[in-house]
Amino acid sequence: MSKRSITKTLAATIVVVAPALAVQAQAKPSCAGGVIKIGAVSTITGVADFSEVPKAAKAAFDQINAKGGIDGCKIDYTIEDDKGDPQVAAQAARNLIDNKGVVAMVGSASLLDCTVNAMTYQRKNVLAIQGLGVDAACFASPSVSPVNVGPFTLSTAMAYYASQTLKAKKVCAFDIILGGTQEAYKNAMLEWEKLTGKKLHMMDLTVPIQGDLTPYLIKARDGGCDAVVNNGVEPNVVQWVKTADAQKITGINWLFLAPGYTVEVAKALAGSKQPVYAGTEWEPYTEADSPANKDWVASMKAADRPLTAFSQGGYLSAQVFADVIRSIDGPVTHDSVAKALRGMREPRKYPLAGSPWIFGDGKTHTSMRSTKIMKLVDGAWKVETPQFVVLPTK
Repeated sequence: MSKRSITKTLAATIVVVAPALAVQAQAKPSCAGGVIKIGAVSTITGVADFSEVPKAAKAAFDQINAKGGIDGCKIDYTIEDDKGDPQVAAQAARNLIDNKGVVAMVGSASLLDCTVNAMTYQRKNVLAIQGLGVDAACFASPSVSPVNVGPFTLSTAMAYYASQTLKAKKVCAFDIILGGTQEAYKNAMLEWEKLTGKKLHMMDLTVPIQGDLTPYLIKARDGGCDAVVNNGVEPNVVQWVKTADAQKITGINWLFLAPGYTVEVAKALAGSKQPVYAGTEWEPYTEADSPANKDWVASMKAADRPLTAFSQGGYLSAQVFADVIRSIDGPVTHDSVAKALRGMREPRKYPLAGSPWIFGDGKTHTSMRSTKIMKLVDGAWKVETPQFVVLPTK
C-alpha cells in the first residue's frame, strides 16, 4: 500500500468496536448454492514445500463449515500446486478463476505465485489474501495483501533492532538473492537508513545458497561489522553460525529472518555461544501457552495439524477472509469480495499479529510491520522482546 495509506492505517490501530459490530449485525452475506468458492496457489512439490500454509487455512475453513458456515454459506476451498514452475502457476490460477469460479485467493504460499499471477488477479478482480508472502511481488501489487511481514520488511526490522536495541554501530547485510529479489533487499536497507538516520556499513548480495561461507564471515569480521542481517533458510543459518564458530569469530551479533526460527536450527546450534537472533512473522509459534496463540493452537489441535509458523499464516488468512465475508451484505461474488477488501478504511487487529492488517485501495500492501525477536540460548529459542518490535512509519 502507499506510504500515505500506511501512515493513515497504522495510526488507527484501535478499531472502534461498536460501529464495527453494528455494521456486521446489519450485513448478511448470501451465496449461490450455499457455497463460497475460494482457492490457493502454493508451492507444494519441487524445490520447496509450503503446503502447511493452505492446509492450515483449510483446517480453519473446515471448522467454520462444521458450525454451519458463514451465515449458512459453506467454504469450498481448492488448493493448487504450482510445483515452483511459472507455467504451472499460471495454469493453476486460470483454472481456479475461470473453471472453478473462485471469489478470492486465500492462504497461498508460493515461490512465484505473486510474480506470475498478480496481474491476472488484478485483471480478473479476484484478489489474494496471501497466507505467506514470499516473492517481492506479493508486497508490491494492488491485488495481493499478505498477512505476514515478509522477508524484506523483516530485514528492515532486524536491522532496526540491531541498531536501536543492541546498539550496533556498524550494521551489515549479507543476503542470498533468488529471482528478482535484489532490489527489494536493497530497498529494505534503504528504509532502515531513512528510519534511523544511519548508514549501512556493508552490504553483500553475493552469498551463495550452497558453498563455502568462510570468505563472507571473514569479510564481515575484517570489515568491522558488529551486527549482520542474513536472509538464509534453515541449512544456511546452521552453516553460517557453525562457520563463525570454526573461525572463532567474536563480537558480531547474527540476525536472521523467520526461516531461521525453527526448532531444528536451535537444536543444531545447541553448542554455539554465538549471539544469534531471529525475527518472527507473528506471535512466536514455540510459545504454545501464549494467550495470543490460544485460538490458533486450539484450531490446529482440533484438526491434528502441526503447530508451525506456516500454519499460523494459513490460519490467520482464513480468519481474515471469514471476517471480510461477514462484512458483505448480499451475494458473495469476486466483485463484492474485491469491493469489501479495497473499501477497507480501518485496519483489523488479530492476536497472532503485532500489526493491524488491512487491504485497502493502495497500489502496494505491506501493512504488517512488526516482529518479536527470538534469541538462541542453549539449544532453544527464547523470547527476547515480550512486546512486538514495531517499525515506525516514515
